[in-house]
Amino acid sequence: MLTMADFVKVSPCEYSEGLGREQFVDGAIRELWPQMPRIAGPAFTVKCAKGDHLSLHAAIYRAAPGDIIVVEADPEFASAGGNVCAVAQQRGIAGFVIDGVIRDLGEVRDLQFPVYARGVIPVPAKKEQILPFNQPINCGGVRVCAGDIVVADEEGIVVIPKALAEEAYRLGKERTDKDAAMSLSEWREAHEAKIEATLKALGFQD
Repeated sequence: MLTMADFVKVSPCEYSEGLGREQFVDGAIRELWPQMPRIAGPAFTVKCAKGDHLSLHAAIYRAAPGDIIVVEADPEFASAGGNVCAVAQQRGIAGFVIDGVIRDLGEVRDLQFPVYARGVIPVPAKKEQILPFNQPINCGGVRVCAGDIVVADEEGIVVIPKALAEEAYRLGKERTDKDAAMSLSEWREAHEAKIEATLKALGFQD
């Protein structure tokens, strides 16, 4: 049976072998501190009301250890800060993926807590509205459902639907192993042959 320890060994790049573009989050949602480790975990989905972040602040006490909290939020106000990230880290949350912004970046960086977001802003949201947890949300153009597997690193973020998880992992792992076993000279030979064959088929001439 596959575990998150398996999924985290495969880069989002390799998951593109078995998944379409629609499963890859907008590239503007990125890691917020350098050399952030790759994370993988089941999605705990959160939608924040406009100008509000109560839902995320409540979610850190409800998500299970190992979960990645995936958030659809208002990008005009910070959804989380240093203390929220610290509590999430204490509770074993694997990280945040936020279609929005946070604040207290220095504190988050010092914690080494993985946060992927659109950026930072000093202004916090309010805590006045709560929305249901683990409903389908839109994060960076991708529909995310509770329990979908999220893998994120410096290359980007992929959302793997539960129904496709085993096949996506198999194809991604095969590509990972193939690349690892191939020398640069072998790769170049195969790559050049493929490129030249394609050019010939297109009728291209130098």
